[in-house]
Amino acid sequence: MSPRGLVRIALPLVLLAVAVAVWDAAVRAFAIPPYILPGPALVMGSLVGDSGLLFGSLAVTLTLALEGFALAAIGGVFWAIVFNQWRLIEYSFYPYAVVLQVTPVVAIAPLLLIYLPQHLAVLACAWIVAFFPVLANTTLGLRSVDRNLVALFELYKASRWQVLTRLKLPAALPQMLAGLRIAGGLSLIGAVVAEIAAGSAGAGSGLAYRIAESGYRLNIPRMFAALLLLSLAGVAIFMVLSALSHLVLRRWHESEVKEDR
Repeated sequence: MSPRGLVRIALPLVLLAVAVAVWDAAVRAFAIPPYILPGPALVMGSLVGDSGLLFGSLAVTLTLALEGFALAAIGGVFWAIVFNQWRLIEYSFYPYAVVLQVTPVVAIAPLLLIYLPQHLAVLACAWIVAFFPVLANTTLGLRSVDRNLVALFELYKASRWQVLTRLKLPAALPQMLAGLRIAGGLSLIGAVVAEIAAGSAGAGSGLAYRIAESGYRLNIPRMFAALLLLSLAGVAIFMVLSALSHLVLRRWHESEVKEDR
């Protein structure tokens, strides 16, 4: 690994260690009760002691988030291609995709829980918030192809399918992968929002439900432990998608080639 890569890994870890040390010192110095702000040791103790419950709930939340992300990725790329190939369809349906995006998922989740089973409602929320970034970024990428290259393909009598598969889709990969990175985190947020809404109704088994449940019972260390697991899950999703983007683009796209230098 290059020195720059080591620095990029070390700096966030050092900052995290400093933040945890300051947190622990503040709790000890001001004698803050654990039901207000637990120390790092209590949070880790809760993470270990309640590991069966918390990791089981994490598996439920992650499964739903990843299912929603997969549906958003497939649907977003598919509809971006459809919109690029048939502008009349884009003009007809794209505004509704915008409406779906700008409507707060917090307001949608309780309605979905009325009309759908809990599993499908959480899945729908994860899909709703993750769908638009994939659609918008892929659509932008397909539109941003060099016009001179398009004219060259037309000069050689390339079919629409050939222009799409050999020019537009490869050229749109950076924007598409950027949309996927955004959608990965948003799918987890959508699942969490829906689970909190389900927990308010007295149902749920995901990690967000455990956070709400711990708050009702004033079990703040468990709440912090569940929040820590959610944050780590979001970071893991982002890192996996970033690694995928790097592997795909590192040999030819300027954004990743520069990083390798």
